[in-house]
Amino acid sequence: MNVHLVDGTYELFRHFYAVPRRQSAAGAEVGAVRGVVSSVLGLLRDGATHVAVATDHVVESFRNEMWAGYKHGEGIDPDLLAQFQPVEAALRAMGVLVWGMVEFEADDAMAAAAAKLTADPDVERIYLCTPDKDLAQCVIGDRVVQFDRRANEVRDAAAIEARFGVPPAAIPDYLALVGDSADGFPGVRGWGAKSTAVVLGHYGFLEQIPHDAAEWSVKVRGAARLAEALAASWDDAVLFRELATLRTDAVAIDGAEALRWQGPTERFAAVAERLGAPELARTAARLAMERGL
Repeated sequence: MNVHLVDGTYELFRHFYAVPRRQSAAGAEVGAVRGVVSSVLGLLRDGATHVAVATDHVVESFRNEMWAGYKHGEGIDPDLLAQFQPVEAALRAMGVLVWGMVEFEADDAMAAAAAKLTADPDVERIYLCTPDKDLAQCVIGDRVVQFDRRANEVRDAAAIEARFGVPPAAIPDYLALVGDSADGFPGVRGWGAKSTAVVLGHYGFLEQIPHDAAEWSVKVRGAARLAEALAASWDDAVLFRELATLRTDAVAIDGAEALRWQGPTERFAAVAERLGAPELARTAARLAMERGL
């Protein structure tokens, strides 16, 4: 079997800015919810059988206590923020397993599930359905892969290394140096994608980079300046790596069968009606019938 783990927060943002605004009969903005539900239903129509969606129930986590500038909910369009919890309810009504994260983040839930499910011999491949570079650290060979559905691109470990210049296991170290503006930490001054790929691609991890650039066995422009900057910001770099490292204890699951789609619940027709999209319920019911659910 194949397992699809979906980044629901990414999907919600993507649809909010990509699809027309829609209001429910009660006047609430639901366009992004409709988009995400339709997208996940499309994944099921395309043949997915075992699916879970991870969301950020609140746009904060334990990382906000570690770094003051870490991403938070301030500044998010209120119409988007108001759809975070409704999308969870709609997906659950459609019969999809949803992890709404509070202490941890959606990325952590996906990482934890992937780590757990790799031990299941019945799982052939795990698709991490998100283009988010954070999840690249979870890729293992061609068994755990990233699936950018928008670009229709599957990235295995070789593709991750070709893209970043480092293997998946070194992605947290990579992000510690280059920073991650989406998550709100700056990285180390002067360390860009190219220099980081060259140095980390050779040494592997932060601790293995010699403190003295004269000892570096790779050639990179401004090596002395880079080494000095890393030494001056070492504690921050280690902290940034911790921020970028996904947790594998964020969710507990018994096994892949917990993710098997069993068809929509009896509530889904009413939910789809409130979303102004009754066709979603008809499609889900027809798909369930075709699968004998």
